[in-house]
Amino acid sequence: MSRRYDQSTTTFSPEGRLHQVEYAIEAINNAGTCIGLQSSNGIVLAAEKRVISKLLAPSKTSEKTYTIDDHAVTLVAGLTADANILIQKAQLNSLRYYHDYQTPMPIEQIVKSVCNYKQSYTQFGGLRPFGVAFLFAGYDELLGFQLYQSDPSGNYSGWKATVIGQNNQAGKSILKTDFKIDNTLSNNLQLAVKILLKTMDSTTPTPDRIEISSLTKDEDGNIVHRFITDDEVAKLIQQIQSEVEAEEKKSEAVTGDI
Repeated sequence: MSRRYDQSTTTFSPEGRLHQVEYAIEAINNAGTCIGLQSSNGIVLAAEKRVISKLLAPSKTSEKTYTIDDHAVTLVAGLTADANILIQKAQLNSLRYYHDYQTPMPIEQIVKSVCNYKQSYTQFGGLRPFGVAFLFAGYDELLGFQLYQSDPSGNYSGWKATVIGQNNQAGKSILKTDFKIDNTLSNNLQLAVKILLKTMDSTTPTPDRIEISSLTKDEDGNIVHRFITDDEVAKLIQQIQSEVEAEEKKSEAVTGDI
């Protein structure tokens, strides 16, 4: 039955579904994992970098993390080419807002402008949905640090912590048990690495496959976006692996006593 209705983004199935939009969301579930974790003093963004071939020249810029403006950053899961179009639109909207009002564009308005454009591609014939989801992180004076997620349908929602991309359900199950609202930035860095070690396919994770950055506010009130170095990531990986091994030994000892 669904085959009659999955060729168009503008035709609802009898069950009230838009199959092309659902297929676009499914494409995102096969993309590299992206994580956003909010704390009182900043936001941690982490992503799995896919290494397609060792013969490829290393990218000069990040393929997962993009800067929209001085106060806003986004993570991408899905088709990078689709993401570039939407990111350029978000950057342009943010600059126009600053030109008109001499103040940074509120984070939710940036998200809404992108999502309205994405939604239009599900409503007109001859178009296909954008095969990309975003995690938007940013800061404004009214609401402080904020984290939003958007999908190809044009929907968006605010989160304290979330995971998108491959194995996102496994990541969310860890968040339910380990994430706390009062976590510090340091706690969230460790939690982000723990989730990536769980969701990545590789049995031997290395820093070159993990990209982590933080969005914080310095003493002068400026928003600072900093990438965590490979050495710092390597230390975090080693720390989390040691903790996991210790927990496994402890559980085995308890089982042995029984």
